[in-house]
Amino acid sequence: MPMINAALVESFDEPPHFRSIPAPEAIPGQEVVDVLAVGVHPATRGIAAGKHYTSPKTLPAPAGADGIVRRADGSLAYVMVLGAGTLAQRIAIDPAAAIPVPANADPAVLAATMNPALSSWCALRTRVPFEAGQSILVHGATGNAGSMAVKVAKHLGAGRVIAAGRNRTRLDDLTSEGADDIVQLTPDQEATAAALAEAAAEVDVVLDYVWGPPTELAMSAILGARTQHTRPLDWVQTGGMGGDEITLSGHILRSNAFRILGSGFGQVDIQVIQRELTELAAAIAAGGMSVRPHPFPLDQVEAAWAHQDAPGERTVILL
Repeated sequence: MPMINAALVESFDEPPHFRSIPAPEAIPGQEVVDVLAVGVHPATRGIAAGKHYTSPKTLPAPAGADGIVRRADGSLAYVMVLGAGTLAQRIAIDPAAAIPVPANADPAVLAATMNPALSSWCALRTRVPFEAGQSILVHGATGNAGSMAVKVAKHLGAGRVIAAGRNRTRLDDLTSEGADDIVQLTPDQEATAAALAEAAAEVDVVLDYVWGPPTELAMSAILGARTQHTRPLDWVQTGGMGGDEITLSGHILRSNAFRILGSGFGQVDIQVIQRELTELAAAIAAGGMSVRPHPFPLDQVEAAWAHQDAPGERTVILL
């Protein structure tokens, strides 16, 4: 039986281990592809730790949630196989779910960038009536997804982008990456509310990677400072670093043209998602935006799992 190398989750309490496993065989409707690069994203780590809704039910199981692959015809593709595992030299996929990738793309850059970029790209392209020239607040802009949201917003034509986050050094860096203004989120709630009110009172869209109590503070500050309460404001929940729930006064909804919605794969038709991800991959390959990959070979998967990404960086395993 032919064997391949893979990174296996053998215990939710340990990092994946470098192992040999039987090579996959395609069943009808599947295609076996060569895996080139896999990003180690927060979701990837959560799946491997048994903390994600797509975590495997039985172990051992291959780690990895997405990746860049080479198909039998030589073309490149981006695949997402949440729960099935991508950290193996070859995997079996559904060809219909393969997102075409430009032939000149750098697999490591794409593996590092697609996951953090897709939340903001899909939110602005499919969830809100965003138009070029409008203004956007990225709430939680100093993580990889939030930082990428600043670049995505500018790439899609935002007239003004405000980046709000805790890491002041990273906020300063974002001013050279597309942010027109920055707001530091600090433990001083009064100062934070005043800064948000001053910078973001008239935004059209909020991409919120924080949620929880910090979002309650931000909503109150921004809506309270708004001068045109009939001007629509779309507040898009894209992450929950600050908590899973908020308390919201009905008065806020009645006194403003204020819409709250989430952005995720549960709200958009899969064909629309595939089209948008194809365009996103092309934009990344063209150099419009990227996250810096920090590469590890597959046989160093345990070291990759222990690596702490710097701002603007993403661990990528090359196969």
